[in-house]
Amino acid sequence: MSFFAILLCSNIIAQKKDSILYLIPVDQIDSIKYETDEVIVTGTRTNQKIIDIPYSVVRISPTQYKYDRKASISDVLNAVPGVFMQSRYGNHDVRISIRGFGSRSNTGIRGVRILLDGIPESEPDGQTRIEAIDLNSIGSIEVVKGNSSSLYTNAPGGVINFINDINFSKSFITQFNDFGSFELRRNGFKAGIRTDNYGFLNTYTYHHYKGYRPHSEDYWHILNTVLESTPGDNSNLQVLGYFATGLIRLPGSLTKEEFEEDPFQAAQREVEYDYRRISKKGRVGIRFSTKFGAALNNEVEVIGYGTIKYFERAQRTFRIFDRYGIGGSLRYTNKSEFFDRENSLTIGGDLFLQSGPISEYNNIGGQKGDLLLTQIDESVGNSGIYLLNNFELYDKKLYFLLSGRYDNVYFDQINRLLEVQNDNRRFEEFTPKFALNYKITPIIAVYTSFGYSFDSPAGNELDNYPLSSNPGALINPDLKPQQSTNFEIGIKGNILNAENPLFSNTHFEFTFFNTFVEDEIVPFEVYGDVFFRNSAKTNRLGLEAGITTEVYDGLKAIFSYTFSDFAYDEYSAIAIGVDSVGQITTSSEDYSGNIVPSVPEHNFLLSLEYKYPFTAHINAFLKGTYQNISGMFVNDANLDKTSEYQILNTTMGIEMNFGNLNILLSQGINNFFNKLYVGFININSSNGRFYEVGEPRTYFATLKFNYQF
Repeated sequence: MSFFAILLCSNIIAQKKDSILYLIPVDQIDSIKYETDEVIVTGTRTNQKIIDIPYSVVRISPTQYKYDRKASISDVLNAVPGVFMQSRYGNHDVRISIRGFGSRSNTGIRGVRILLDGIPESEPDGQTRIEAIDLNSIGSIEVVKGNSSSLYTNAPGGVINFINDINFSKSFITQFNDFGSFELRRNGFKAGIRTDNYGFLNTYTYHHYKGYRPHSEDYWHILNTVLESTPGDNSNLQVLGYFATGLIRLPGSLTKEEFEEDPFQAAQREVEYDYRRISKKGRVGIRFSTKFGAALNNEVEVIGYGTIKYFERAQRTFRIFDRYGIGGSLRYTNKSEFFDRENSLTIGGDLFLQSGPISEYNNIGGQKGDLLLTQIDESVGNSGIYLLNNFELYDKKLYFLLSGRYDNVYFDQINRLLEVQNDNRRFEEFTPKFALNYKITPIIAVYTSFGYSFDSPAGNELDNYPLSSNPGALINPDLKPQQSTNFEIGIKGNILNAENPLFSNTHFEFTFFNTFVEDEIVPFEVYGDVFFRNSAKTNRLGLEAGITTEVYDGLKAIFSYTFSDFAYDEYSAIAIGVDSVGQITTSSEDYSGNIVPSVPEHNFLLSLEYKYPFTAHINAFLKGTYQNISGMFVNDANLDKTSEYQILNTTMGIEMNFGNLNILLSQGINNFFNKLYVGFININSSNGRFYEVGEPRTYFATLKFNYQF
């Protein structure tokens, strides 16, 4: 049935007093738990039910992936429509793309705002590395898909908020152990203390993985902690902190000939220079929120935080980043009536400043040399103010949302070896958004939105290159921010059938979107070094469909499908290559009409889960997931396309409860049939090194002990 047919039928049915769509009395709906009734904060920066938010929002709880492998966020977000992930070098350095935003990044995450407990894990320039995200510590994940620039800096693709598991009711201690192929080890503990006025959470995880390619091992130590208190009846105070340290070795991308010869080999250059990343990062934050007024209809939230980071990147040279950051946000929300209609007004602002030196040394066979090539003092910051108003237009069913944000992102660099060389750039923009949400029933809504987005270049994207208009500058003078116009329309909700054991609860969402991007930021290479430039105009047309249904008692089916038709409408560029003797060559190329690389046209997933209670204390679990990904182009010129691939993953487990003790044992196989496929595309490589192999057949097991006090 088409989207418009569903919408028409829903309107017809909603006109009947005792709607057969509910299959239960209307006055009992509020007493039934359903997925769209969950309250989240990420979508509108204030507490609101998912059904009331006029765009696509998903909330994921640990119960949805507790039996699965949790080595990477791709293990838990794979079933979200519109979200596509490619894991580089195994299970780390994941590329996250939402509606095509983020697909340009060959390292880190771009175009998608990443938060940890509502505090930016994304750096001030919008780039994100997620070493500190520990899924063993997370209590919920909120995913906002589509343009969020009217509320968050550099979020044209959306926002993902990872929230630590502080909302527990009883004190507990958990010890977890994950084992898997290629020497995967994840061991650690999680402890929570709960009293009448305090909550304390502490999680430590050690991660080690040799990798399925040579020169691809990584290890991490991750510590997360949250202290929560209630200074008053309507106030909440949290102190949050984390520290993560570890190493990643990089096997590199391969040419097509190398991939066909041995797709699991490491690139020679990466091994010779011992390409790797060493990272140490930490953060301490404090959040205070309080409600006040006769009806507690006013809320203020204040957040402050400080960050520290040491990042060492060994490639053809050694680059060492030392970063110190400070940031904060302030939000005020008022919920009241205006002309006898519900109205919610939120105003707020954010500030994040990061500064420190970048030192570059020569690389001698993988060791840092003594020759200091450059030393740059860099400051990067963003500041912004936003306003959001949600107004009831009609009968507690139709709501109009208006939001807008002014952003100021700035870069300043000083060359300490040549102090007369000082460069800076500033990017400013106001991005409004308009949205409507109509609740056909209390649990089914249609929505539409229109808005503008703004995405400034990241610091590494502003690295200057030899053929820019000013090759001697520190910062690329030609790169502009990418801007887009975004439209979407969708329907979401639940169909409840409490009287029938078949399909008793079905959650669904269908979204159509159309995005026009101007000055899209795309990568290209010169001598293996990655730089960035603007394409002209890109048209992105897409459809997302997601259905989760209780087929029968204990049997759940998850269906996810994303259609993406992304093409360059206008794109003329200088193609830069290397000839047979190693000289740079250039030519004028017209890529208009070509397909955007590294985005599959079709992404289909079907998952079946079955839970069976053997006894009152023992439950069994079985899950199978099938995913089909269509082929993707490797560069803007569309010179080659990867093959379509299908992956089957299986998981089975058992959970036992003995009083206060809970024991969980699970095991699984990813890529059950050991399919060979390209798992990551290094787009626009000048020397044809586009291909990185996906994960082969992999076994994993989990053993977890939990004791509640």
